[in-house]
Amino acid sequence: MRRRRTALLSLTALLAAAVTALPAQQAGAEEIEQVRNGTFDAGTESWWASSYVTAAVDDGRLCADVPGGTANRWDASVGQNDITLTQGESYRFSFSASGVPEGHVVRALVGLQTEPYDTWYEATPLLSADGGSYSYTFTSPVDSVQAQVVFQVGGSADPWRFCVDDVSLLGGVAPEPYEPDTGPRVRVNQVAYLPSGPKNATLVTDATHRLPWQLKNSRGATVAHGWTTPRGTDVSSGQNVHSIDFGSYHGKGEGFTLVADGETSHPFDIGTAAYEKLRLDAVKYYYTQRSGIAIREDLRPGYGRAAGHVDVAPNQGDGSVPCRPGVCDYRLDVTGGWYDAGDHGKYVVNGGITTWELLSTYEREKLARTGRPEKLRDGTLALPESGNKVPDILDEARWELEFLLKMQVPDGRPLAGMAHHKIHDEQWTGLPLLPSADPQKRELHPPTTAATLNLAATAAQAARLYKPYDRAFAAKALAAARKAWTAALAHPDILADPADATGGGAYDDKDVRDEFYWAAAELYLTTGEKQYETHVLASPLHTADIFGAKGFDWARTAAPARLDLATVPSRLPGRDKVRRSVVQAGDRYLATLKAQPYGMPYAPEDNLYDWGSNHQVLNNAVVLATAYDITGAAKYRDGAVQSMDYVLGRNALNISYVTGYGEVSSQNQHSRWYAHQLDPTLPNPPAGTLAGGPNSSIQDPYAQSRLTGCTGQFCYIDDIQSWSTNETAINWNAALARIASFVADQGRP
Repeated sequence: MRRRRTALLSLTALLAAAVTALPAQQAGAEEIEQVRNGTFDAGTESWWASSYVTAAVDDGRLCADVPGGTANRWDASVGQNDITLTQGESYRFSFSASGVPEGHVVRALVGLQTEPYDTWYEATPLLSADGGSYSYTFTSPVDSVQAQVVFQVGGSADPWRFCVDDVSLLGGVAPEPYEPDTGPRVRVNQVAYLPSGPKNATLVTDATHRLPWQLKNSRGATVAHGWTTPRGTDVSSGQNVHSIDFGSYHGKGEGFTLVADGETSHPFDIGTAAYEKLRLDAVKYYYTQRSGIAIREDLRPGYGRAAGHVDVAPNQGDGSVPCRPGVCDYRLDVTGGWYDAGDHGKYVVNGGITTWELLSTYEREKLARTGRPEKLRDGTLALPESGNKVPDILDEARWELEFLLKMQVPDGRPLAGMAHHKIHDEQWTGLPLLPSADPQKRELHPPTTAATLNLAATAAQAARLYKPYDRAFAAKALAAARKAWTAALAHPDILADPADATGGGAYDDKDVRDEFYWAAAELYLTTGEKQYETHVLASPLHTADIFGAKGFDWARTAAPARLDLATVPSRLPGRDKVRRSVVQAGDRYLATLKAQPYGMPYAPEDNLYDWGSNHQVLNNAVVLATAYDITGAAKYRDGAVQSMDYVLGRNALNISYVTGYGEVSSQNQHSRWYAHQLDPTLPNPPAGTLAGGPNSSIQDPYAQSRLTGCTGQFCYIDDIQSWSTNETAINWNAALARIASFVADQGRP
């Protein structure tokens, strides 16, 4: 399901006008040059420079003196407008460039010259003083006569000199196929296997007969050996593969490798330490996503930053946010909460499912036979609130809960008790952009039934979990949940507008029966009241098969209701049937996992991977883990544990999708402040950040230029421009936290 549309580029009103366009010059029988005067033989003709830049031809090159102190890359630019692009045609974008002093990054873009300033191709070379030549091939995703080539050079604290020459955009060239470096053909969990858990790998090979394998320790000694199992062609990747099962080895250690068919895998550990760390890192991620508070450098070295959206210029702030015109006549203080993903928006529907999953991670630790709630106790996450005698995971979730409560329509106003769907910028902003530097006007968007029920569900769940630590907050949350439930019953069909996607994702949902079921379930589990029990039992989803191939997410919330009804103690009539339905779903996901040569409980229809597929793999693993908690059957435990292998490297691309975990991991998730790829002074995402993963729809232009025609698992690229395959998001990391915590629990002696 499409989650958002994120523009990569927002140019302020540029600029000096371009000189009248000259005809494009023929460069060959079929190749057409689109850039005019790219060698600057005619001086600066056809080129413009922004108001911050002094540009002139020097020794046959266009050189720009860039002032220091500009805030954004696009504040200082040189470029050419009125370029023609043809959809589906391949272009070679090339230039030579230098920077003095060296070490500066230039953003070389091909995009739309008018609002919304879409980017269709982007390169970010690091410049040397001596200069270098750069060449890139991409396929245009659009037809346009308003394209531009632009070099963005702003955002530096100090002045520098940028020079460029031989700028070319040559159409009609043969496309260069994108071939990812997938490393050794033996694909393993690059992080760790549990000593007493399943240990599986996948070998990519042309061989159709079984092959020998060896497990080697860090000294190179063979400690186990066996034979591969041929699996034929894997539909999810199009590869011929074999499976390797080395689960009979129960030793511990670091630096193991698996050898087969002349290939040696990336190294991995056999032990539990990595999962103990990952369960914390996956939740520590949320602190650096916080809005409305300065991120302390001492708590997150390398990630300290000023508070965002606290009414300090250039922010317009979240302390008194108006509605979009025509929506309401009041303002709300909606400070706090988490930034949803790589942008600065905050969304109740996605905040709801995220908060539920973090709270459920803790609740599962309290209830399950293998749970260890002390592992998430006070002081484990290095938060500003650490030391307050409240489990740190509850402190972190409360930061979002307080924001969700602020989004409720006040008493005495139209639709009182409902929740506003979202709050974000009036227009899309560009990358990179720290939250504290966002100058956009902030707006509340209309209340919706889905948002209101998300508030009801999460606030009701919070009421039972926070009661031992803060009775007043628990009571406040329950009162808000009751009010939201009543308001949703009175307004059951106020849906988000799918066209409301300027400045933030729409998060539109056409069916809210699942949200009603979820909210009723949480209210019942917290209060035990008959009115909520009646709604649970009457819901058509209560007895429906709600565990689909794609799993659950923000738009499919019946599964959270079912999982909690199955595990949180209650006197619900027919609870045994509820529990059996979860186990039956576990059986199906386990069958899917066994049928997949890469061993994941995810096989979407027609092999069309969904947006955020990695978190769907993990949420299906949550169902397996819950089946284990219900039954104690090892097969479900092993299925949930094995699911983590795919995310941590046992996949077609041979990449760990969790930053900082594994020999090769995702590093360049789409984000405005984890933007090291675009600005070397900014960090990559923190360790424990999950990338969205393969997405067959590849909605962003960068992915389209590289991945068109991709098969399943190959529909992913680790680049900050690929917001449809490589974004970070709070709900995705919640799934990672949930399963990492479960796996860590299974490693106890």
